[in-house]
Amino acid sequence: MFSYQNKTAVVTGAGSGIGRAVAHVFAKQGAFVHLVDLNADALSVVAGEISDLNGKCSTHTVDVTQQAAVIALAKTINEAVILVNCAGISHIGRADNTTEADFDRVYQVNVKGIYNCLHAFIPYMQAKKQGTILNMASIANNTGLPDRFAYSMSKGAVLGMTLSVAKDYIQQGIRCNCISPARVHTPFVDNFLAKNYPGKEAEMFEKLSKTQPIGRMAEPAEIANLILYLCSDEAAFITGCDYPIDGGFIKLNN
Repeated sequence: MFSYQNKTAVVTGAGSGIGRAVAHVFAKQGAFVHLVDLNADALSVVAGEISDLNGKCSTHTVDVTQQAAVIALAKTINEAVILVNCAGISHIGRADNTTEADFDRVYQVNVKGIYNCLHAFIPYMQAKKQGTILNMASIANNTGLPDRFAYSMSKGAVLGMTLSVAKDYIQQGIRCNCISPARVHTPFVDNFLAKNYPGKEAEMFEKLSKTQPIGRMAEPAEIANLILYLCSDEAAFITGCDYPIDGGFIKLNN
């Protein structure tokens, strides 16, 4: 089950966190993985890790906010693919203290970045009447999060784009889903704690972990395993869905 032999996957944000974990699990299952990220050094590290797993990959240093660059990437790859849109950023702030520059930055990466990838890769999927797309949404789609105004805006847009694409291309053999993680232990979390709570990182990590009823943050590999399923042939009947993976956050937090 879940064989990715003879399949090609494009993973954005592959240099770290969830994107890196997705690249690993896809390569383990036999896919050729195109690793896309802004950080060339991080891509080189991930490519080395995949090589150690006897996997196959190539690296592409691309800014997903730049449409011409993403279109050029799609032209280079030039085939129907599994597209996993993991590239994204977060932001701390409310509507009254989020600057226009910060709002635009979050929009450019989290919304326009995914649009650019959809715009560039869907025509190749249409040509072969097959394709699978997985977008990274968030529990912010489903519940109010404090101090996450711009981030919540962007992830709501991801859900809307997912449903629209699923509807528009269902007759052309293209599936599109998204997942909505709660907190995941990625480098972003560690950097956020180091910057905002110096000397109290462990205490704050524990506090953030306990906001999820299950009592901990997710590991990137756990998120990647759900993505592996949703992009596999075994999930061929699933499209237009948003899957929470949240340790009980949405339904069990009262």
